[in-house]
Amino acid sequence: MEDLLGGPARPDGAAYRLVLCGADRPGPAATAGGYRFLLPLHGELLLLQDGREARLSPGTGGLAAPAAPLRVVQRCPARALVLTIPPHEVDGRLNVPALPMTGLDLTAGLGRVVADMVRAVGEERDTLSEPQFDAACDRITELLCLIVAGRGRPPAPGHLAEVESVVRRHVREHATDPGLTGSAMAQDLGWSLRQIQLALQRAGTTPRELIREERLRLVRDRLRDPLYRHVSITDLAHATGFSSASALSHAFRRRFGVSPRDLRRTGARR
Repeated sequence: MEDLLGGPARPDGAAYRLVLCGADRPGPAATAGGYRFLLPLHGELLLLQDGREARLSPGTGGLAAPAAPLRVVQRCPARALVLTIPPHEVDGRLNVPALPMTGLDLTAGLGRVVADMVRAVGEERDTLSEPQFDAACDRITELLCLIVAGRGRPPAPGHLAEVESVVRRHVREHATDPGLTGSAMAQDLGWSLRQIQLALQRAGTTPRELIREERLRLVRDRLRDPLYRHVSITDLAHATGFSSASALSHAFRRRFGVSPRDLRRTGARR
């Protein structure tokens, strides 16, 4: 059997790593440090981590936790894409560390969307700048977390599923509104606050957490965007719904482990 985890394939300095693995790209075992989403392209993969093993084939995917070293080996000729995700990008969305998951269905629904996006980023990675690459991987991670959050719970009643979908869309569209709250959403959408809370509770979040997460991701995108290079942190905070630069900096550091100013300074040097 041959180890499939090869070297990085990403723009220099990007937060994520995308690796094309196969018989012609052998590499050492990967150490712990990030979540790894595995997308088999053909053949069978054997995952070995922390004394457990699992098999993946095309049409199924796996999410390996960062807690222990991971080995991915092949029992026959195989190729796969492996996306390494910073731990806080998963834990921050789910509010708890994700458990290792295998057998994720990638043939239909959201699983197919995620698989198509990973393949597309793999094909276009040489044409993507670092901010573009990270932004695409952010969206993949967001959808992957929705899949993970939905595993192990009963299907949502039709009404609650509709409420969750509409609320997420509403938050994306109105994240910059400083008056956006759960109560304001309930009034705008014509549902009770309790209905919104129940719908989001099933997804492991709350109206306040969802609004904060969307605003922080919006700030991060703007800090990476050259068009916002001359916008001060204070103005950026007010434009994205935060009460002050200090409130933004505190929340941003807790979420991403770095201050907005440091992220902008790091990006400017690249």
